[in-house]
Amino acid sequence: MKAPQAAQVPKNAKGGILVCEEELKAAFDFFDVEGKGVITAGALRKKLGAFHRSLSAREARVLMNNKAEMTMDDLREVLLENEVTNFDPVAEAFKAYDPSETGFMDTEILRSIFDNLGFGKMSDEDLAILVEAADGDGDGRVGVSDFREMCGSVGKQEAMATNADNQAEDADQAKTS
Repeated sequence: MKAPQAAQVPKNAKGGILVCEEELKAAFDFFDVEGKGVITAGALRKKLGAFHRSLSAREARVLMNNKAEMTMDDLREVLLENEVTNFDPVAEAFKAYDPSETGFMDTEILRSIFDNLGFGKMSDEDLAILVEAADGDGDGRVGVSDFREMCGSVGKQEAMATNADNQAEDADQAKTS
C-alpha cells in the first residue's frame, strides 16, 4: 500500500488539513487532563512530552496560540480553519515512534510512550501482541503504511460506532412516538 502524498490529505475550505469535529473532540479530551473544559500549556507539554520530550515552553505557547488556556471553541478556531498545506499528519505522527527514520516503529520507543502515558511497563509479550496487531502487511514490523492503515481503521471503527449509536437512538425514539 502506497502512502498518500500530502496533496492527497483531505483539505478544508481554506486548503488546510481537514479536521472533523470528532477528531477535534478527541484531541481536546486528550489534552484536557483535568476535565475542566480547558487545555493549559502545562497539560499540553505533559501530554506531548510522552511523544516529544524536548517541547519547550515557547513551543507550547506557539501551539496554544499565545494563550494561557484554550477552550474547545479556541481549539476549533485554530484547527478547523487552519491553512496548513503540504503536510501529512499521519507520517508526522509516525515520526514519534520512528525518531531514527528507519521507516519502522522502534518498539522500545513504543514501550516508553505507553509507560509515559500512564499505562505502566509493557511486558515483552504484550509488546509483541501490540506489534502483531498493528502489523498489517505481516512483515513482523510496523511501518508507516501499517500505522496509516491502523489510524484509518480506528477512525472507521469510531464512525461505525457513532452511526450504530445514532441508529439505536433513532429506533428508541421511533418506539416512543
